[in-house]
Amino acid sequence: MPKIVDVFEMLPPDDIRHTISTPEGILHYQEVGSGAPVLLIHSFGPQPGVTAWMIFRNVLLELSKVRRCIALDMPNFGLSGPVLYDEPFHDVVVRSALSLLDHLSLDRVPVVGTSMGATVALDLAIKAPDRVRGLIVGSCHASTGGDPYLLGPFPSEVQRLFDEAQLDPADCAHTRRLLKALVYDESLITESMLEAIQAFRTSHLDHWKAVAQSTSRSHSNLADLSAIDVPMKIIHGRFDRMVPFEQALMLMSYVRHADVTILNQCGHWPAFERPVTFTAIVEEWLDNNGW
Repeated sequence: MPKIVDVFEMLPPDDIRHTISTPEGILHYQEVGSGAPVLLIHSFGPQPGVTAWMIFRNVLLELSKVRRCIALDMPNFGLSGPVLYDEPFHDVVVRSALSLLDHLSLDRVPVVGTSMGATVALDLAIKAPDRVRGLIVGSCHASTGGDPYLLGPFPSEVQRLFDEAQLDPADCAHTRRLLKALVYDESLITESMLEAIQAFRTSHLDHWKAVAQSTSRSHSNLADLSAIDVPMKIIHGRFDRMVPFEQALMLMSYVRHADVTILNQCGHWPAFERPVTFTAIVEEWLDNNGW
């Protein structure tokens, strides 16, 4: 069982932190462990107060015992960026991920993505199928700008809270409401975690300004999903208030070889909220595929 570390750690130890310069700006990533590589792309949340380490750290502590784990901070999140764009944001992150894979001389890897990172993973598999060995995704839309829902309201509750929180990154009350809506177990959102995220946000206002000055163009990937032919696993929280779990079923209907696991008592951040279960699913899936 992985050791659960204090939730207020925003950044990993210095010895596993790295940066590279790319056309998409400075990219920050963490690399830990050895063996077969796997790329992890983190979730949506208060921007820029979400990092790959914050979302995946407990997963990385266990997964890195047997694998080389590479976790990317998406542009304008964490320590990546700032960068301006006027195009689908997920396309920006796809190019960033490819730049990172090229830098590390990695031809083809399995990709684990949650939320916004999962949409990036799907986009990556569509645009550069020769670089993706397999996919674990979930808590996501397939498309930049979202996909139509059958039952859930659009925009979702959390999307509205995110928009409010982005108006003023120094507003602690809005950040608190957003964070508590992202998880099922609100006790995970401690005051120390909130303070750390607020401090991070206000010390990286150049990232916040870059997003405010950029435009993410909507683009649907639904028609291209059926072309994905690599192994695919979908993990989604039953109580996701950002992306309702009906989206997991929608993805499965387009990618007919994909399997779905719905985690009960779990919100939009399965890797953060249910790290033991999430890690076990990832490890079993990688092992079953011989990676």
